[in-house]
Amino acid sequence: MHVLLSTYGGRGHVEQYVLDLQEVDETQVAVVGGKGAHLGGLSRIEGIRVPGGFCVTTDAFRRIMAEAPSIDDRLDELSRLNPDDREAIGTLSAQIRRTIEGIAIPGDLAAAITRALAQLSEQAAYAVRSSATAEDLPTASFAGQQDTYLNVVGPTAILQHVRRCWASLFTERAVTYRQRNGIDHRTVHMAVVVQQMVFPHAAGILFTADPVTGNRKVATVDAGFGLGEALVSGLVNPDVYKVRHGEVVAKAIAAKQRAVHALPAGGTQEVAIDSQRQEQPALTDAQVVRLVRLGRRIEAHFGHPQDIEWCLVDDGFQIVQSRPITTLFPIPIPETDDQENHVYVSVGHGQMMTDPMKPLGLSVWRLTAMVPMCEAGGRLFVDVTRRLASPASRAGLLDAMGRGDPLIRDALETVLDRDDFVPSLPDAGPGGPPASGASTPIETDPAIVTELIERSQASVAALERDIRTKTGPALFDFLLEAFEEHKRVLSDPLNLQAIMAGMEATWWLNDKLQEWLGEKNAADTLTLSAPDNVTSEMGLALLDVADVIRPQPEVVAFLQGVEDEGFLDELAKLAGGTEARDAIEAYLDRYGMRCVGEIDITRPRWRERPTTLVPVILDNVRNFEPGAAERRFEQGRQRAQKKEQDVLSRLRALPDGDRKADEAKRMIDQVRTFIGYREYPKYGIISRYFVYKQALLEEAERLVQANVLAEKEDIFYLTFQELHDVVRSKRVDDQLIQQRKDAFRSYHALTPPRVLTSDGEAVTGAYRRDDVPTGALIGLPVSAGTIEGRARVILDMAQADLEAGDILVTTFTDPSWSPLFVGIAGLVTEVGGLMTHGAVIAREYGLPAVVGVQQATRLIRDGQRIRVHGTDGYVEILP
Repeated sequence: MHVLLSTYGGRGHVEQYVLDLQEVDETQVAVVGGKGAHLGGLSRIEGIRVPGGFCVTTDAFRRIMAEAPSIDDRLDELSRLNPDDREAIGTLSAQIRRTIEGIAIPGDLAAAITRALAQLSEQAAYAVRSSATAEDLPTASFAGQQDTYLNVVGPTAILQHVRRCWASLFTERAVTYRQRNGIDHRTVHMAVVVQQMVFPHAAGILFTADPVTGNRKVATVDAGFGLGEALVSGLVNPDVYKVRHGEVVAKAIAAKQRAVHALPAGGTQEVAIDSQRQEQPALTDAQVVRLVRLGRRIEAHFGHPQDIEWCLVDDGFQIVQSRPITTLFPIPIPETDDQENHVYVSVGHGQMMTDPMKPLGLSVWRLTAMVPMCEAGGRLFVDVTRRLASPASRAGLLDAMGRGDPLIRDALETVLDRDDFVPSLPDAGPGGPPASGASTPIETDPAIVTELIERSQASVAALERDIRTKTGPALFDFLLEAFEEHKRVLSDPLNLQAIMAGMEATWWLNDKLQEWLGEKNAADTLTLSAPDNVTSEMGLALLDVADVIRPQPEVVAFLQGVEDEGFLDELAKLAGGTEARDAIEAYLDRYGMRCVGEIDITRPRWRERPTTLVPVILDNVRNFEPGAAERRFEQGRQRAQKKEQDVLSRLRALPDGDRKADEAKRMIDQVRTFIGYREYPKYGIISRYFVYKQALLEEAERLVQANVLAEKEDIFYLTFQELHDVVRSKRVDDQLIQQRKDAFRSYHALTPPRVLTSDGEAVTGAYRRDDVPTGALIGLPVSAGTIEGRARVILDMAQADLEAGDILVTTFTDPSWSPLFVGIAGLVTEVGGLMTHGAVIAREYGLPAVVGVQQATRLIRDGQRIRVHGTDGYVEILP
């Protein structure tokens, strides 16, 4: 059917304004948009019926846009607007829509469309549907962004609605979506699908994977009477069927009071359904199973779970749309494709970093990690199937997970409760830490911690010295050896014993003091101002930096306007600026390798982006008196000492009190000696990471100079091995880097689950507790005490603006957040466990804290008053 017009377009490009659906497939998104390409692909699948129709191509759209040069200036204006400036976006986008709708369709283009109509049937009814080039893609759905018009009759009406579809590329919601996702308006073009209407008995949506849990083996069918518009618009509640392995396993039949029907002269109307029919199922079970079978065929063709719009006409299904489900979290790829069931636990929840990581970050973490990992959606997971399968290791795994994050434990138990998902094995086999988490006893001697810190420092110093001479392929050989040394330092038995000694003593004290004295979380106060905690020292040291800056009004005023990363050089020109610069430089020398999300080597470090620290320094200048760091530490130490005396004297008053007090004293000494060191191995890892990163960026600079790479940061989108190959061959796949950038951008929209199965099911876990007031948000108690205050919901440390007494509410806090902890009164996070960094530092500073509060940053609004129950593990939102 296609109509060719070679008189327009230039440079040998032949314009194609109209293409029959049968002539296109999913490779032609640029020509017919996402919807048109998918419909073309669908029409080629054997046994799938798609209503006939054609596409008005993006060539036609570009020609229309060229007819109105004023649109170009408005697009420039749009691109400069803030995505949150709804009023300005609304005004500008309305102007663009009016301009497009007012353009007369050139005669040759109108003739091409009417000729295509005549070949089908001029007076038939059609659906006229927008089909944008950035729509229905595996990484972004854009669902509902543009317009669809049903039951359009006659060539004049169809041409008018084609114009409306072009204009709908600039609806306010479509423009805002592109602005927020960093998509240039000029790169998105609009095709239009004109498709014969079907008048169904029933219609609805089929998801070939469960859209709520992500389970790829469960299909969900939503069904209602009449046109599918009633469901899509939310006019009626649909019947919902769930199908697994070819049978309906669950269904809920709704009272469907209304339907949308087509009118004879064009358009649609809502109609009431008579009462006897309302609760009848829209489909029989046999029809549902047949529909899912068609859906599986479509899913196999596109290679991705699909969201499919269907119509039932005379007991036959017609498919009117299929798009990828973009909200599903990808399934990790196991080391071996054994076709067995697998259970994966999120690494990010344990490391307090659930953001996506770039490919270089993922591969370096995997190369330096102590256990094998797999990745999905830009996140890392550990396969725990074998340890769950063996009764011997299962109990230890569940105990360790439960102490860290009860939601992970509950999710794992939920999977275990299912019949035969995890097979039982005689033993767990090699791999992974010891099942019980128990470690060899260690002598309580501060000299052990001193020795371990000195060993780590010597190892980092040797790395810094030896890497200087390495470039090219030799650098990568050296780094592979350095990664082995990295793992050797971490797996040093003494290092593991010291870490476990602090944690086990904490657990012992909490368990025993609750049993003997009825006191919850007593260890929290006993760990205040523990020595050798490099993370809590980092927060206090920034108070000392504020002490140097506070007396210098010129420096304070200058820092309030800082935006450029070179500000340290400018400081020296101000009165008192040299001392301020030296204080910040000294801080960066010790802590500059740290940053938010620091387990991803690609993240910008404080040394690379020192402006990150400026808001925190200014908060400290404003909220604290001189000498605050030393006072805070000393007050904490004295509170811990007083608590120790109180606990021991109360124990001695009990039956068998001297024995209990002696045991408790031994454990208190063990906690005081080792719990601070718990933070040091991570500091050592990140110190090494910064050395690796600087060497790799120098290598990247050489690749830029040699015109191999466009920019240094492109290496972040390659794995370590791929980068090694690029350095050797001096050739790079630019297309791969662009694909990785697009994928990384799409991963931000995905929420990583704590536990994920090989069926793709995200298992969330729940707190099984009934000791919490109605309406309170439940979490894990990690630092005792109760505090009321103003909630500050902060997602980016650089945006912090805290007053004394504020309670920090955020998604996660890795060590880089600890400088904020000195200025807050309490902490609430969505992710965390008893021994994650945020919890350890909250206890060190005596901050009541509740972690693992699901959706805390959405349920608590910035500025609300809240009460944090750090002993009992819940948060109340106050009136």
